[in-house]
Amino acid sequence: MLDKNFTPKDAEPRLYAGWEDAGHFKPKDDPSADTYSIVIPPPNVTGSLHIGHALNNTLQDVLIRYNRMLGKSVLWQPGTDHAGIATQMVVERQLAEEGNVGRRDMGREAFVERIWSWKEESGGTILNQLRRLGASCDWSRERFTMGDPADPDDQMCAAVTKVFVAMHEQGLIYRDKRLVNWDPHFQTAISDLEVENREIDGHYWRFRYPLSCGTTYKFPVDHDEDGKPTAWEERDYIVVATTRPETMLGDTAVAVHPGDERYGDLVGKSVRLPIAGVEIPIIVDEHADPEQGSGAVKITPAHDFNDFMVGERNNLPRVNLFDREARLLRDDDGMGGLARIPGELQGVDRFEARTKIVAMMADLGLLDGIDDKKVMQPFADRSGVVVEPYMTDQWFVKADVLAEDALAAVEDGRTTFHPKNWEKTYFEWMRNIQPWCISRQLWWGHRIPAWYLWGIDPDGTSDRDQAQTIFVGESFEAVSEDIKSKYGVDTVEEISDDMDAPNWCNRWDAGITNVTREQNKMLVYRDNDVLDTWFSSALWPFSTLGWPEETDELKRFYPTNVVVTAFDIIFFWVARMMMQGLHFQDQVPFKDIYIHALVRDEHGAK
Repeated sequence: MLDKNFTPKDAEPRLYAGWEDAGHFKPKDDPSADTYSIVIPPPNVTGSLHIGHALNNTLQDVLIRYNRMLGKSVLWQPGTDHAGIATQMVVERQLAEEGNVGRRDMGREAFVERIWSWKEESGGTILNQLRRLGASCDWSRERFTMGDPADPDDQMCAAVTKVFVAMHEQGLIYRDKRLVNWDPHFQTAISDLEVENREIDGHYWRFRYPLSCGTTYKFPVDHDEDGKPTAWEERDYIVVATTRPETMLGDTAVAVHPGDERYGDLVGKSVRLPIAGVEIPIIVDEHADPEQGSGAVKITPAHDFNDFMVGERNNLPRVNLFDREARLLRDDDGMGGLARIPGELQGVDRFEARTKIVAMMADLGLLDGIDDKKVMQPFADRSGVVVEPYMTDQWFVKADVLAEDALAAVEDGRTTFHPKNWEKTYFEWMRNIQPWCISRQLWWGHRIPAWYLWGIDPDGTSDRDQAQTIFVGESFEAVSEDIKSKYGVDTVEEISDDMDAPNWCNRWDAGITNVTREQNKMLVYRDNDVLDTWFSSALWPFSTLGWPEETDELKRFYPTNVVVTAFDIIFFWVARMMMQGLHFQDQVPFKDIYIHALVRDEHGAK
């Protein structure tokens, strides 16, 4: 007998559970049937369902159910993403609210155990909500981007490690000191997707940099209707404008446009950098815009992404000014910045330093003026602090090499965007792609499979930056064999190094050396960094199907048919799946890319 009233909250879970128990969401066991597969964009394990998830998964479910009804063997592969910084932030916040010690006091092992405990309690929320929505995924195949690092045979972990090691051996992954988006609160590099650019009220501070050796020149101060100079004044300085006075102590050049006649006679000469008391050259570079400000720009390669590129083109030194918390240095980092910072500014927060430097320039008579200006300021979306372009040692992928095949696959139609206009966005980014920073200074994530000799390399070198020998391998045992072979020792011992970053400079300065060959033992420690979340999610279309094992599921369901996602992660996820899928499977990961709109509020925000 039917109930008088239909109650969805009672009926829907009962019916859904019946369908799931009966195996209706699993691929049909018919080798002759055509296959159809979609991998779910893995939601963050920290998350709860929002309206964007509802839209995205409804679109996928329509495709999945339709193709099931056509009689195909259909797989909708579910799973979640470990969401490195977001998850770590949640647990650190919990610890603070409970009055407990922070992660650095707990140590890495205890802190990661705490995250796993929290994940087991809360991690299934969004998947249960997807069930409640009616998503017909094959839940028996649920995957997690972190796998289980405690299990030495975990397949998801094995996939990530194998990819890293293989790409390192192929020269596609390397370690370098480059400029990255830096979150001073969490003290880690972050991706562009984790940066929110906001327009704020700011200023242009105009500074006078004195020319060296008594040099003067005539600068036009009045023009006729045709723009030709009619009056000049003699100057012994050059004016530069900046929105970030706190970085001026790291300037390594002043750039002018090659076609700017006002400064033609000054190119090759130098200015005396105020406060820092060092001479820096005047160079030509297309980056300088004659129509903006004075047409002369300060170049600070260690603290601005555009300036970094100018520095690369002109072989300029990179002078870092800040520590990991975005304070002016108080200890030498080996990059020359400390010598430029007056004692009263050492250890001062960047924004307090800004105020002090402007005041010092005014006292020197070198503040030419201040203009109000709207500026775009980058904020870290998790911590809310202002992002700092920061020079650090990080691991990078040669994305430009991988992008070649991924570009060609869309150009020749192996993969198609729907709507097709999104191809332009994809092409623009892929053709101008930069090295991909894949390391994060976090504890939650796939730990980078690289080991370092503890102390000074026994081969010796006068350059401490080159002395740090790195060994990469799929396990400590594999690395041990490499070290034994290289140094002729019988024993390699792994020691704990719970620092956020290898304190290599301090070890060198303290004269700490590794165990000698005569003692027949070498000491090593593992890299403390973890991989960017997007590194593991880039493997999602084939790692979820059992790779690196050649499973039946991989043979049947790869490549997948379609990926459904919003346009905001074309760069971060879609493009990287294309690159890694082609590189490791020699096939595109999906034949169609369906891009849907974002669901926005009344203010236009996602």
